[in-house]
Amino acid sequence: MNEFKKGISDYGLVLEDGEVGDLFNTIDMDRSGTIDFDEFLRHLRPPMNKGRRELVLKAFNKLDKTGDGVITVDDLKGVYDVTKHPKYISGEWTEEQVFLKFLASYDTPNQADGLVTKEEFMNYYSGVSASIDNDAYFDLMMRTSWRL
Repeated sequence: MNEFKKGISDYGLVLEDGEVGDLFNTIDMDRSGTIDFDEFLRHLRPPMNKGRRELVLKAFNKLDKTGDGVITVDDLKGVYDVTKHPKYISGEWTEEQVFLKFLASYDTPNQADGLVTKEEFMNYYSGVSASIDNDAYFDLMMRTSWRL
């Protein structure tokens, strides 16, 4: 909390201690008493507009074959082709390992469990969205990547 107060002050913001505490608690989503980089970025990113959110949701729903709100290895079978992955081709990884690595890229950092929730998927694409200014390009990227 002291580092956060100092950062707020160094940035030139004048906040009361209670306001600093409220802001810290808002950003510290996992209630760990610390703010990790991902928590910080989530609150700095602009929200995705409705069209982008709808595209991300379409992609999630396409991957979530069972419709249970979670993407698993079983959901990916038949949707994601591992045969082109270099580590699968070389024999270093099995199909399951490729799927798990794929899921981990969307999973909450440092908390990979082999399951990707809708929230985790949306958070991932919120970061991608923040780096793409043009809605048409974001649309093209999503439709091409997920064959929507």
